[in-house]
Amino acid sequence: MTVPIGYLLPVVIAAWCTFFALVAPRRPQLVARASWFFGMVINEVPFLAIYLLTAATVMAVAQGDLDSTLAKIAAGVAVLTIAGLAVVAWRGVRSDRAVGEALHVGLGDDWRNRASASLRRHRPWGRILFIPWLRTRPDVVRIRNVSYGDAGRRNLLDLYRRRDAPQDSPVLIYFHGGGFSGGKKSREARPLLTRLASQGWVCVSANYRLRPEVTFPDHQIDAKKVVAWVREHGAAYGADPSRLFVSGSSAGANLAGLCALTPNDPRFQPGFESADTSVSGAILLYGFYGRYFGEEPAGPPPELQPQGFVRGETPPIFVAHGTNDGWGTVEGARDFVARLRRAGDNTVVYAELPGGQHSFDVFHSARFEAVVDGAEAFASWVLDGSRSVWPASRSPGRAVAGPVTPGAPAPG
Repeated sequence: MTVPIGYLLPVVIAAWCTFFALVAPRRPQLVARASWFFGMVINEVPFLAIYLLTAATVMAVAQGDLDSTLAKIAAGVAVLTIAGLAVVAWRGVRSDRAVGEALHVGLGDDWRNRASASLRRHRPWGRILFIPWLRTRPDVVRIRNVSYGDAGRRNLLDLYRRRDAPQDSPVLIYFHGGGFSGGKKSREARPLLTRLASQGWVCVSANYRLRPEVTFPDHQIDAKKVVAWVREHGAAYGADPSRLFVSGSSAGANLAGLCALTPNDPRFQPGFESADTSVSGAILLYGFYGRYFGEEPAGPPPELQPQGFVRGETPPIFVAHGTNDGWGTVEGARDFVARLRRAGDNTVVYAELPGGQHSFDVFHSARFEAVVDGAEAFASWVLDGSRSVWPASRSPGRAVAGPVTPGAPAPG
């Protein structure tokens, strides 16, 4: 009897994807891209793959489909793949250690006592284990497609807030990833947006203009327009614009980082130079921190990268990056954090996530829920310390040891 295709196919697919999630080669660049493409989903939702392979193997045994040599080999591969998935899952589960240590180093030993929010004691394991793709919460309403500029659908934003519409709520503005060439406001970081909204925040997720229709600094100008829009109109949605954070993933982290480092900079505010675009802090997820589109010195000058704007004190910044990232390298994140800490008496939290790949914020995964908890604790610490608008008084951050290597090859 030959092995049934209904068993062999899921085993081969799961084994292939588990290899890239587990090993995650980052060189050469083409292999790194393949590592992300094939391994990203299983890296964040390994439990679902374990359920599938276990059920398929048990069913094959029950039906007597494992009599042939090929079928037995497939079953052995399934067992080895499940073992690899267990390692992948363990890395994600233990991300809370990396986040907790980052908060301890960046905010001080008493960070938990100084965070006034009702921080949850445990991650939402029901969602993580069984419905990690869930994108809504019953207590959160999404207000879609509000215009903040004149660029059509690329200048639309969504707002998330609790259904009972609390007033004077802190604000989180989020910018999606996509290499400045793709992406949309509803794709990533939904667990973060809905979690904070359920806790009484107003969260804003915005589109912005993309390549090739525009180039730098047009993306950044749009990001500044979103901040200015919230300053002017946020109160109508229950927001308190004096407590405003920016956030983003990949290329969006680049935008959010520059927003944080360039308050009221007229270069990025043509036509709205008088708008207040200062922020209380920034939350940057698997960011790209190198030159715009990896251009060499013959291209844009160094100030086009976030590092070029790190001068002296900065608002509090939370950075989370995976060690296996195949797009924006972990070395680039380390270098950016080191520059921030060298520049002045800055509060910087850097969570380096073992096994983390690019796009770790799509699902309610064990890894991203740990990051969500860390980001919420960080923001609560900032607000509780009366650091509502930068520059303001803050406690010093402390540096951590680690290699510092410049840049990343290209934005993601």
